[in-house]
Order: sequence, then C-alpha cells, then structure tokens
Amino acid sequence: MTAKHITFLLLVALLMVTAAACRQDTSYTTAFDEVGGWAVDSDTDVEGSVTNGRYELLVKQPSGQFYTTAGESFADGIYQVEATQVEGNLDAGYGMVFRLNSNDGSDSFYLFEISSDGYAWIGRCDNGCNTDADQVALVNEWWFETPLIKQGLGETNVLRVNAESGNMIFSINGTQVGRVTDDALRRGDIGLLVETLGFPNVKVAFDNFSVQPLE
Repeated sequence: MTAKHITFLLLVALLMVTAAACRQDTSYTTAFDEVGGWAVDSDTDVEGSVTNGRYELLVKQPSGQFYTTAGESFADGIYQVEATQVEGNLDAGYGMVFRLNSNDGSDSFYLFEISSDGYAWIGRCDNGCNTDADQVALVNEWWFETPLIKQGLGETNVLRVNAESGNMIFSINGTQVGRVTDDALRRGDIGLLVETLGFPNVKVAFDNFSVQPLE
C-alpha cells in the first residue's frame, strides 16, 4: 500500500523545513486553535481543515495511507496526540507519524496507529510504503488487538511515544502497549495519518499534538 504525502499540505510545510532543521530540539505544542503550520485545503482524495479547535483529516478514497506533516524536526522526546474518529467505517487506521525523513527523496517514518474497532499497528514505513515489504511491523507481526483502545465513533484515544535514540515506548491512554529498539530513523518531522482499509469517507479529528523533552 502506498502512503500519500498530501501535496497541498506539503507545500506549506516545505517553507518551514530550513528553519526547523537548524534549531535545537525544543518543546512543541499545538491545540489547533489556529491553523499555524498545518495547511488546510481539499482535493479528490483528502481534505484537511481546522474546525472547532481540532485538525480534521477526511480521507475520501477507499484504500490508502494519507498523512500531513508540520514542517518540524525532532529526535528524542515525548510525542503525544489525541485522536477521535468522527465518521466512517471502524475498520480504518489513524494516528501519528514521527521522525519522518525525506532527505533521500522518499519518505520514511515511524507510525503509531490504531483503529476504532480495537486494533493497533506500530512500525516503520520505508520508501513511502510503496510495497508491502516497505511496511515493517515493530510490535507483533502486523495489526494486533488490544483492550486499551476506546472503541467506536466519538471516542478519544491518547497516543504517546517516549523516544530516546533507538529506544521507543508506545502507550495508549496511559498504558504501555509496546516497547521496541530500532535505529533506522533518528530525527525528522511529525505528522497525522489516516489509513482507509476498503471503506471511503473516514474522518478523524486530532487535538493537542505535543513533543516534550524526555523526563
């Protein structure tokens, strides 16, 4: 499955890359009360908007990964976001992208996503996930079921990653769901992702995305 880096959002993010790459790691927080660096627009595949203090990502296509990035750059830290599926079939994935690296012309990133019917996927996406071989699961062999997810439309789940060098701890709603060591990606952008798995018109609202220094 190919991951699509949303073009209209990427254009704005590119304007911020140079400044972000030159600064040292600091804290980052957005409550999406303003658009900020997250562009808003729509095309035939996807729509991004800031509505009522949340970033809403609507995927209109029945199958694919669609993500947008902030134009930031972070390495170690505590990554956290609140995610709520508000429309669409529950058999769809959504979550955060971090340490996204585009220096070689093909996006690679870590991905922490869940579904509203109680499954999670934790792994690395190489080369824009152009083939199944580019999707590297780091916890279990693929999607795995977990009772930590609040299921159904309108339920908010908090995704958190403690990342220190290659060591990463993944938590859902305050409880650890996986721990991995992987040194492939050490720094990169952050983003939001929705993945459709056979059903179109999936909308997810994201709020309070933050990156904080390690405790």
